Amino acid sequence: MKLLKTILLFVIYLITSSSLHAQNDKSIVKKKYLSPPLVKHIYTADPSAHLFNNKIYIYPSHDTATGTKEDDDGGHFNMMDYHILSMDSIGGKVTDHGIALSLKNIPWAGKQLWAPDAAYANNTYYLYFPLKDTAGVFKIGVATSKKPEGPFKAEKLPIKGSYSIDPTVFKDDDGSYYMYFGGIWGGQLQRWDNNEYHAKGALKKPNEIAIQPRIAKMTKDLKSFEKEVKEIVIKDKDGKIFTEKDNDKRFFEASWMHKYNGKYYFSYSTGDTHNICYATGNNPYGPFTYQGVILQPVEGWTNHHSIIQIKNKWYIFYHDVQLSGQTHLRNVKVTELKYNKDGTIVTINAFKL
Repeated sequence: MKLLKTILLFVIYLITSSSLHAQNDKSIVKKKYLSPPLVKHIYTADPSAHLFNNKIYIYPSHDTATGTKEDDDGGHFNMMDYHILSMDSIGGKVTDHGIALSLKNIPWAGKQLWAPDAAYANNTYYLYFPLKDTAGVFKIGVATSKKPEGPFKAEKLPIKGSYSIDPTVFKDDDGSYYMYFGGIWGGQLQRWDNNEYHAKGALKKPNEIAIQPRIAKMTKDLKSFEKEVKEIVIKDKDGKIFTEKDNDKRFFEASWMHKYNGKYYFSYSTGDTHNICYATGNNPYGPFTYQGVILQPVEGWTNHHSIIQIKNKWYIFYHDVQLSGQTHLRNVKVTELKYNKDGTIVTINAFKL
């Protein structure tokens, strides 16, 4: 009897010890995410959110497992089409409207339909998309529809003077529209200097001035650039332009623009350090002064966001890899964004603490 009691106590000790060890071992404690994926039946990324007709529309990339070999320039991000999502309110049911635009229906298509954006004007909805042409060079195209969910019909040629990736179109208070774009590394921005293409263009060295994002004012029909493409300058609070080694703050990709209390907020991804940062200015062209991090690194290699106001609240849409755990199979999410009284943005952690 004593032997049985001793064995029982030993078993209880082992179970208790194992449980305590599991609680203290972060590698086996399940992560608690701040927000759930908006959809689970397809993989989505790079969400550009807009409020059209009092309804939330999300224009994401559509990740698929095409089997394309992974390379250093993101060849495995081989997206073939776009699915547009919508919902009546944050937390409400999300509708997938099906294929809005397919690679096979774009006359100048090569491959890789990366992060898109949308705009509304002239009783028309515009879908902007980066795509490699048949020569393997990223350009930016535009497609139109009479409905926010599409289907969209692409123009026969890319926007003249456009290049690189991640277009976002911003409407200012005076009715002017501007496109912000660019992305280094796989996005090829390092190959462009003074709007001229250099196939052997290289990334900057650590002490060199970082590559800057681009801006172009749009024509009234929103299908072309009214003025030539210009560089945007992002500085620190001492007025110093970031160098490449400042890679936790300098621009990499994923431009977004919004206004808050009359200020221009230019936000972007730092890429290889995985922050979503922001800088503010008094002009759509900048210069912009770095203010801090909006969203800390998520699970996965990339992040790409959008920020919109819905009634009296602000929200940030972003992505991670909660569903798949794989870099190229992502899922979009949304969470509330908050400002401090001085206009700075409260930094968000994508995990529950």
